[in-house]
Amino acid sequence: MAAEQDIVVLSNGPGELATWVYPYVTALRQEATDQVRISVVMVPCPHASGREADIARCYLGVDRVLPVQEFWRLLCTKTTSSGWDWLPHGVVVFLGGDQLFAVLLAKRLGYRCILYCEWQARWHRWVDVIALRRPLPLPPTRAHVAVIGDLMTDVQTLGRGEQPQVHQDLGIAADTPLVALMAGSKPNKLKLGVPLCLAIADHLATVNPPVACVIPVAPTLTLETLGRYADPQHNPDLKHIAGTTAQLQQPPEGIPYLETPKGTKVYLWQQLPNYPLLRQVAIAVTTVGANTAELAALNVPMIVLLPAQQLRVQRAHPWDGLAGLLVALPAIGRHWTALVFWALVAKGLGWRQFWQLLQAPEMDWQLVKQGLGYKAWPNLWAQQEIVPELVGSLDPHAVAQQILYYLAHPQELTAMKAALQNVVGDPGAAAKLVDLTLKIADKGHRL
Repeated sequence: MAAEQDIVVLSNGPGELATWVYPYVTALRQEATDQVRISVVMVPCPHASGREADIARCYLGVDRVLPVQEFWRLLCTKTTSSGWDWLPHGVVVFLGGDQLFAVLLAKRLGYRCILYCEWQARWHRWVDVIALRRPLPLPPTRAHVAVIGDLMTDVQTLGRGEQPQVHQDLGIAADTPLVALMAGSKPNKLKLGVPLCLAIADHLATVNPPVACVIPVAPTLTLETLGRYADPQHNPDLKHIAGTTAQLQQPPEGIPYLETPKGTKVYLWQQLPNYPLLRQVAIAVTTVGANTAELAALNVPMIVLLPAQQLRVQRAHPWDGLAGLLVALPAIGRHWTALVFWALVAKGLGWRQFWQLLQAPEMDWQLVKQGLGYKAWPNLWAQQEIVPELVGSLDPHAVAQQILYYLAHPQELTAMKAALQNVVGDPGAAAKLVDLTLKIADKGHRL
């Protein structure tokens, strides 16, 4: 049966693809089967890795994917290099990037337009539906407005029927505790995150019974690229942290791994999406960012790391606007990173308490943490620390000891899971967005 409607999904980065696009297209394909043709169009984004189109092609149910390099041609001429055709009726669905791109593309194609909005809804006069994560103040608009909830919560339901034999695939005993090490996906995090995680794994390997570690490899990374961050010849910033090195091993059979000089194996899991793996880990160690939201949606207990050593080597923090531009500048970017960091701490503490912090003989990292405020998404949502955030000159041994504490006290992990479930909420947003999409796909239907 030929598709009757085009559904064109606009997105921009790996985080949006994993937590918004994937749940949505999965629900859409299950509901509409062969009634729609699903196209994913990548739009320009300064934070994109360049491999987003490859990620989207891995999603079952997606019929075609347009890489970001062709977006402007599509927007200006309605054509693509591969000769895409367009059905008479369709819907453009905004799931990441600049909302204006969705409005303009919908006008170009003659399709209706849906915006999924997390924090702010723009261009409300020129769209048909505004789907909100939470209630937001909006001026009078002809668009149909609906609060559907957080698409990210639908990650809970994905891959539940898939239970890969993770321990068997890794060649470890079925009762071996498994720890996920998520060092990030961008160079400025990987420079410190990879060596730090390897050192943590070294400490965990010495306990009896041992603990196994696995890195869910970000879809934007190759194994060779990841391995370079464990090599001091390619990663000179290793000297800034008490991390360790490793060699990439890719056996002809079995899962590849990084092997440290002590013989510790840190397995590299490449299957996408990685939700079935993450559901089987006891706890995850992660940097700040979208990982914390994804783990929260899966109710995976976590420890969140913010190493102070980042101030020496990193220019990329999750800052937007002028601050983000300043820390990205060559030559002076690192100095701006430190300046912006301490300015944020001062703003959070107040100048009097910040001055006391500077006058102290030793750095009080708990006070710094207080000034920074919560950085992990579940803590931001709850406005309290439900997953631990470690800030300061992090010692791999101390992090490993905290992991072992949680493994020895499973009731603590159970309580953390329950808190995550409570703050994330119940799934269902994807199904609501699919319902809105299919209702307006018919040109004559008014909501």
